[in-house]
Amino acid sequence: MKKKDKNFSRRQFITKSVGTVGLLAVLSSPLISAANRAKASTSTSKTVFNKPDEVAANTTGRAWCMVIDLKKCEGCVTIDTPPQCTQACANGHLSPKGMEWIQVFEVDLPGGGSYFMPTPCQHCENAPCTNICPVGATYHTKDGVVLIDHRRCIGCRMCMAACPYHRRFFNWGTPELPPEAAFAEYSPEHPMPAIKGTVMKCDFCPDLMRNGKLPYCVSGCPMKALYMGDLNEGIASNGVEVVQLYKFLDANNAYRYKEALGTQPRVWYLPGHGQLFGRTPDDSRQFKPPEWSWGGEGYDRKIGIFPWGESDTWTWEAQVK
Repeated sequence: MKKKDKNFSRRQFITKSVGTVGLLAVLSSPLISAANRAKASTSTSKTVFNKPDEVAANTTGRAWCMVIDLKKCEGCVTIDTPPQCTQACANGHLSPKGMEWIQVFEVDLPGGGSYFMPTPCQHCENAPCTNICPVGATYHTKDGVVLIDHRRCIGCRMCMAACPYHRRFFNWGTPELPPEAAFAEYSPEHPMPAIKGTVMKCDFCPDLMRNGKLPYCVSGCPMKALYMGDLNEGIASNGVEVVQLYKFLDANNAYRYKEALGTQPRVWYLPGHGQLFGRTPDDSRQFKPPEWSWGGEGYDRKIGIFPWGESDTWTWEAQVK
């Protein structure tokens, strides 16, 4: 097949399938099903923090989740550094410059002041991204983690449009990465190196968890504000202590971000503003952005509707050379 014809067929596929597949995905999405709307509207803290039946029945594997204690998170302003969770994630995944898989936002409080909110992928059980992907490139593992297979991703970015948390990133150009990225062995659980024309995001570091190690962000947090948990075992750890997950959530008035959408995220937050480390809501210390030792403009260099041109056919083989 000629290069020009191959390019045309890819674009023709995307153009003709977006409407049909998108409509089918939306119609079949659990976000708009009457049953789930009723369930979301009647949920209480008791139903949220009791072990769900479907999780209890999954005895063959893990059911990963994350808990973020905002009483401990102070944006690393008290130690005068960029957020170390973001920094550890970027260093561990060799992510392109500017791509923050766990991004720390400063959020205004209604009564004045602010708090810091680390925001990874929420790894939703009813994930809009997995419902809408036309080629099945983003999917759930048996452990409940949402991953992306970059060998299947066609760069249509429909998953990015569907994500209500805006936690996906697109490689518009060829990312500039450190030399050691050349030795990385790619897998969906360890998406290195970054590839032009594909979507990337937080993956909960399942490869580390399987070997008894905490995700980069959890182990990298100096305040131990992040906990990785297992809904099956009912425990969570920040690397210093192990807590009983459901009691921990209930005792600290935990909540999930945008829970009313019915996405059932697997990230819980404990309210706070960094007070356990002396931060007040009106703290004037400045938040420092993360740093990358490598360069790059590939992550956010928007070069057109598609990351490949008329004379540049996208193939998996071409991206890994």
